[in-house]
Order: sequence, then structure tokens, then C-alpha cells
Amino acid sequence: MKSFKVTEFNAPLTEVDIATPKPEGTQVLLKVKAAGVCHSDLHIWEGGYDLGHGRRLSLKDRGVSLPLTMGHETVGEVVAFGPEAKGVAVGDVRLVYPWLGCGKCDTCLAGDENMCIVKPNSIGVYCDGGYADHITVRHPRYLIDLKGLDPVTAAPYACSGVTTYSAIKKLESVLDQPIVIFGAGGLGLMALSLLKAMGGKGAIVVDIDASKRKAAEEAGALASVDGGAPDALQQITSKAGGPIRGVIDLVGNAATAALGFDCLSKGGKLVVVGLFGGGAPWALPLIPIKAITIQGSYVGNLRETQELIDLVREKGIAPIPVTTRPLSQADASLKDLQQGKLVGRAVLVP
Repeated sequence: MKSFKVTEFNAPLTEVDIATPKPEGTQVLLKVKAAGVCHSDLHIWEGGYDLGHGRRLSLKDRGVSLPLTMGHETVGEVVAFGPEAKGVAVGDVRLVYPWLGCGKCDTCLAGDENMCIVKPNSIGVYCDGGYADHITVRHPRYLIDLKGLDPVTAAPYACSGVTTYSAIKKLESVLDQPIVIFGAGGLGLMALSLLKAMGGKGAIVVDIDASKRKAAEEAGALASVDGGAPDALQQITSKAGGPIRGVIDLVGNAATAALGFDCLSKGGKLVVVGLFGGGAPWALPLIPIKAITIQGSYVGNLRETQELIDLVREKGIAPIPVTTRPLSQADASLKDLQQGKLVGRAVLVP
């Protein structure tokens, strides 16, 4: 079994060859068909998050240990399973739900394993993921039947898909009006396609990269705005044509958070998804004065992921642009993502 592991933070990935594991108990072994390269992988590879004000959150302190095979957007074909695994068969092609918890606490038992604080066990974060030719999943319930969807374009649904789906759901009450989306990378393009399928009126997309703004317009954005323009706030409010009651920040840095907050009308909601980092820029009195809701949104649960796949199939949602690359280019793909060279998603194909 070949994999590419983080063996040292900020260092090139290490190619590792070991014997292919044999699944036990309820475990399922899959041959990887596609593995998305996500911006979250960059934070894992770098070893932490910028919290602003001179502070940094260390992933080592959060329980992330090396060596680690990243990759949490994975589709694989079942090749073997343990004697207690039910409901799967050799040859099944499944999307791997990666956001696992301890599986035993009240939060996990309620179906929100992605929010587990007892012992998070996310695939590709706390245990080995899809930057490999095989992956082991602890139970068949975390495997979603794609029913003919293309493995390469479906792989991002495990993160960028369910992340944006869950964020949009948090704005359900205002989707009859234009919302604002910050970021036109893989998540932004995914959000545009899902917003339309979920009955939303549309979105104004804000990004500092002209090529990404163009991609957003081609994907159906109502308008796009250069977030770095001196009059960005005026452009956003003008193009909205009315009060803005919903903003999704898929970037999550001080500049986007400030602009997202400022463009909201009274009673609006800012949903923060991105993890680029920095400190909160809001003037505290304005939060109650404008009656603003600021809500974080962290990936999504298993139920939402199944809902998403059903929606994709039912509505025939077009996939976001993907660039396929061999597994051997995992390290190069991370660097291209870090340098902003990718539009859409890079997907590794072993």
C-alpha cells in the first residue's frame, strides 16, 4: 500500500510503502479512486491556524500526531471488509464520510459526530486518509452509495460540498434574497451550484482573484466584486439592490470578516466557514446595534452529506471544475493550492 504522509510540518510529503492492511471487525477496506486536495489540508500540513493578535493554534496541541496521511475527500471501491461489517459488498463504489467522532458521546449519538469534543477522529486529520491507494474506514455507515455519480467529481462533496450545504442551510430564511459569498475557490463554486438547487435567488461573489471571479460568474453568480477594491463595500451593496441579510465567508480572514459584517443590514447573519486566520475585526457595539448574528459552521454531519448526495442526483447538479492528478503529485498539488494556482479542485487519482 502506497501513501504520501506528513512526517514533519511544512516539509515535503513522504512516500511510504507498507503492507495493505486487512480489515477487522466492522472495518471496510477500499481502493481509493479519487482524493480531493482541500485547503484544510494546507493548515494540517502547516501544523496550525493563525488566531490573530500574535496567537497560533497548534494542531499538535489538538491531538493531531505525525506521521499522517491527509485526505478527507475520498471515494473508493470496496475490496474487503471485516466479519462484522454489514451492508457492503466487494465492488461497491462509495463516498467516505470523514468527520468522525468518538461515536459514543451524546453529540455523536445525536448524529453530529463532526461536533464531537470527546475524541474527534476525522479521517485525514486524526487518522490516515485518502492520499493513498487504499483507505480503511471503521464502519460501513460512513460509506455513502454514489449510485453512478462520477468518483472524481463526487469526491469534493465529502468536504467542500457538505460544508457549503450546511452553511447555506443556516441561511434558509433569507435565501429568497441575494446573499453574499466571500471566496470563489472550490467551496465558492460549490456553494453557487448548491444555492441554485436549494431554491436560492443567487449570490454576489467577492474574491480578490480576477480568474476566480470570472469562474464564479460563469458558474452563475449574480455579480462579482473585487474584495480588494477601495469601494468594495459600495459595489456589494449596489449590486445587491436591497438589504443584505445573509453572508457566507468561505475565506475567514480579518479583511473578509470585516467586509462581510459591514455589508449586512440590521438583523443579518454572517456565517463564517473559512479558516485562513486572523483576529476578529468587529466593533463590539455594532453587533447589538445592528442585531447581527455571527455563526460558525464546521463541515456537516452524516445526515447532511446523504441529503447533499440525494440533492445532487435529484437536481442533476453540475460538478465544480476539477483537475485530476496522479497520486505522486500530492505534494505539488498542495503547493499549487498554497500559491493560488488552482481553480476549483485538484483531485488525486491513484
